[in-house]
Amino acid sequence: LYPENGSACLDGSIINDTQSKITFLWNSSTHAVKYTLNITNLSDNYSQKLESSERSLEVTLKHGDPYAWSVTAVGSDNTATLTSEEWKFYLAGNGIVNYAPFPPELILPRPSALVTLNADNLLLLSWTCSDVEGDLESYKVYLDQNDASTLIRTITASENTITIAVEAVADATYFWKVVAEDSEGNTA
Repeated sequence: LYPENGSACLDGSIINDTQSKITFLWNSSTHAVKYTLNITNLSDNYSQKLESSERSLEVTLKHGDPYAWSVTAVGSDNTATLTSEEWKFYLAGNGIVNYAPFPPELILPRPSALVTLNADNLLLLSWTCSDVEGDLESYKVYLDQNDASTLIRTITASENTITIAVEAVADATYFWKVVAEDSEGNTA
């Protein structure tokens, strides 16, 4: 229920220069005896799993960072589980007026995937990205056979999910990444 998906969480209690406390809220699940709150800081990929017997939990997090969270309901035998969909939010900090986009999620190809090129030797790249303020402006796509440091294309952010075709060579290993930029120059 809270923090809401794709939002800036403004209700945290600031406890120092870098951290705030927020209360996560979710609906109860029939036959659940406990819940596991799964939180990932999308800036540094630090993940934590916290247990609660209630349908809420207060957590201290770094403010000014994007997060993903979900809840797993655990049944009495500790094997029956059901996990919610994952939601994203920014934890507001002191003086933050505009937030960077959420980090792009690479959809296709997945890491370590074996991919067959089409007849024109084209490789499909697909990703999704969103932004709290809805001011995504562009995506920079990097692709090469070393470390994804070669900029191959800049694309106007007309949609949150993008698929492009790029030239590639068969029997080669490629590395890729996408950098999203909003109208304020914030990147992820």
